[in-house]
Amino acid sequence: MGKTVSAQLIYVTPPTEAQKQRILDFIKKKYGVAEVDFTMKEDPSIGGGFKLYAGDMFYDWSLKGRSGQLKDKLRSVAVADNEGDLISLLKTEIDNFELAAVGRESGVVRSVGDGIAMADGIRHAEYGETVLFDSGEKGLVQDIRPDTTGIVIFGEESSIHEGSRVVSTGRRAGMPAGDRYLGRVVNALGEPIDGGKPIEHDVYMPMERPAPGITERVPVSVPLETGILAIDSMFPIGRGQRELIIGDRQTGKTSIAIDTILNQRESGVICIYAAIGQKASTVARLVNTLKDTGAMSYTIVVNAGSGESASLQYICPYAATALGEYFMYRGQDVLIIYDDLSKHAQAYRAISLLLGRPPGREAYPGDVFYLHSRLLERSARLSEELDGGSMTALPIIETQAGDISAYIPTNVISITDGQICLEADLFNEGQRPAVNVGLSVSRVGGAAQSKAMKEASGSMRIDIAQFREMEVFSQFSSDLDDSTLRRLKYGRTLMRMLIQQNLSPMRLPDQVVTLVSALDGVFTDVPEDQVKEVQSILMAWFKINRRELMNRIGGVGVLTPDMEMEIKNDSRRFVKEWLANER
Repeated sequence: MGKTVSAQLIYVTPPTEAQKQRILDFIKKKYGVAEVDFTMKEDPSIGGGFKLYAGDMFYDWSLKGRSGQLKDKLRSVAVADNEGDLISLLKTEIDNFELAAVGRESGVVRSVGDGIAMADGIRHAEYGETVLFDSGEKGLVQDIRPDTTGIVIFGEESSIHEGSRVVSTGRRAGMPAGDRYLGRVVNALGEPIDGGKPIEHDVYMPMERPAPGITERVPVSVPLETGILAIDSMFPIGRGQRELIIGDRQTGKTSIAIDTILNQRESGVICIYAAIGQKASTVARLVNTLKDTGAMSYTIVVNAGSGESASLQYICPYAATALGEYFMYRGQDVLIIYDDLSKHAQAYRAISLLLGRPPGREAYPGDVFYLHSRLLERSARLSEELDGGSMTALPIIETQAGDISAYIPTNVISITDGQICLEADLFNEGQRPAVNVGLSVSRVGGAAQSKAMKEASGSMRIDIAQFREMEVFSQFSSDLDDSTLRRLKYGRTLMRMLIQQNLSPMRLPDQVVTLVSALDGVFTDVPEDQVKEVQSILMAWFKINRRELMNRIGGVGVLTPDMEMEIKNDSRRFVKEWLANER
């Protein structure tokens, strides 16, 4: 009973002497002390009641705190199927609600800087728990040691200083979610940054949650078409798949992602674009593109730009995934793009070094693999018992000088279900998208490829791979036979035919007709610089003169032998007439 404990009472209306004595008696009994170093402070902002810091505990009996308790209680109510049930549930919860001055652990900030606060006193804080500073800013526990706790600050650190109070909340970090987020640009905390009105959310989704288990998943069997011929034909993506987009800077990685978003206009897929460490001008152009093409109505952009703190860049993909899970667990299909996880790893490295953790191999923390695996494994196609929703992930990784065996990309390659590798040399030669056929693969998408596309693509990938190999050897020979020259011409025609402008995704019927015609050698006699022109004219002819055939391909997704023969005959006849007219 000889020890002393410090306590501070924050109030709106000063307590009476009797109330003050009861508070002192409570503290003495709680901590078994004879003396209390007691101070009082007036703060009208709490609205009424009081706050009490005593030792390492915090008690909130303020008006603001009590209203927060009621809000938390109501958020936990499951949303009912109809309005009457919901009102009944809310009424029951309110009638049974009891306010309580719940004690929470309190600590003191010992140092702050570069978005990191080190505090002591919150001894039972959990990793990933949110904490609240007395300035109102929030933080995330990211480092736990015997004597201190490392906290990543979400907001402005200027209002936090040495000696500031920090209180545990007992809650994991969450992301507000709801249908009203569609068409909006928000930051990593779910706050709108597009100049629009505040967003009313339906629920809070945990930023971190376990990935669906094996029994909760079903095999990937439904295609998610990108509208990019080179990808849909050779490296198809299914709903629930994780397909990595990897390549050097400025090789068209983001363009593939944007085209995929544009191609979901009539598919019912919700698109989420997580911009991690991107320049503000880059994100602004992307948003304007989505608005101009009408794609923003089914898209959410979560932005933690290069000017944001490392902590916001770190939580950005988790916040975007939480939004995606809101739709997925309601039975909807979601496409989520992480652009890019290289910058996410760099942000985490910065946080780790600021927290005093030793860097690992190649100056990255050793848990980068776990960082990305627990993020990407949340993408899945759910079973019908869980309403059958899906989340398809397209993570983007930037390589240096085409080295896909670098530390960070290697980790992500081992997590995903395949990769689309973009080659700088192909890009500089004018091949867009610059897909490297030899290094790219889709491990599960073939099972989800539509029957029409599977029939139409045939030996496409093998033909191009053989052409690339033959092209290399032909550079060392000046005397080539006619058969080799013919195969080289055929390969160059295929490569030319795969060139596709940005923001121009192709519909399935157009892709099928193009593939059937090209693999039949229809374009081989066309001059290389005119292949794209003839392809465009041929597609327009089919849309006008073979509308029923195109609708059948797009409607049922099937290509019968009769339909394939009809396409070949029409294409041969058309190209033959075009060549005759040109000559």
